[in-house]
Amino acid sequence: MLNDKLKNYLHLHLIVLIWGFTAVLGKLISIDAMPLVWYRMLIASALVAVFILIKRNSIRVNTKTLIIMLTAGVIIALHWVTFFKAIKVSNVSIALVTMSTGALFTAFLEPIWYGRRMIWYEVLFGLMVVFGLYLIFNVNTAYSLGMGLALISALLGAIFTLINGQLIKSHKPSAIALYELMSGALFITFYLVMDGSFKRTFFMLPLNDWFFIFILASVCTAYAFIAAIKVMRFISPYTVMLTINLEPVYGIILALLIFGQSEKMSPLFYVGALIIVTTIIANGILKTRRKSSKDT
Repeated sequence: MLNDKLKNYLHLHLIVLIWGFTAVLGKLISIDAMPLVWYRMLIASALVAVFILIKRNSIRVNTKTLIIMLTAGVIIALHWVTFFKAIKVSNVSIALVTMSTGALFTAFLEPIWYGRRMIWYEVLFGLMVVFGLYLIFNVNTAYSLGMGLALISALLGAIFTLINGQLIKSHKPSAIALYELMSGALFITFYLVMDGSFKRTFFMLPLNDWFFIFILASVCTAYAFIAAIKVMRFISPYTVMLTINLEPVYGIILALLIFGQSEKMSPLFYVGALIIVTTIIANGILKTRRKSSKDT
């Protein structure tokens, strides 16, 4: 029998694997990024609402908090749209490696967000990530648009993470998820209405798309969002940080297995990717140790 700590650790790896598979689903689904995210957020918000009804969780928040959650929902919608668009115009490997810079964006935004000084190694790691991106871009200029979109997505993801880092201290994950997913879905609905996209053909999707979208909305969004918060209550932040940084690794391996030749890149791409992922992990290790030393 597995003990509780090992069960939660394996569960965390499963969640990170699911997050890595999200990019693969984005490539498998034939529709464009905007309607893809609309379906994802709409279905996921409905599933979270059902979960809240079953659990009878309270979703009551004050007006200020509600505005923050609704704003965060718009940010996450734009984050997902740019992420999936990056996959559509490039490939899974390019999008995931570039997206992993989100941790460094967070490191640079934290001093502004919390009013603290910049740490020297954050600047050094930032320069290393730029060098890694340079190597990737230098040999894959055809994917420059995808890299640009993924960088925007990473920045939006970092802002979203900082907002949720504050919200989770005093609100249930399910309530946060519900308001943010509903807000994002409404925001995209408004855009699609203004764009005149809601035509009969909009809802006439291939059966494969319906299947993959449901997996994306249910397993990769509603389940993973709530499950990740629960697991983090039983595992140390250090372990969580190291495991989450494996997302691009899992995603690239899955993409290579599923898409084969279209995901194979030049050797310099993998050198650049290794520099970026190693830098992100090193940054997380140093930040965790710094925090632990302050707490003791």
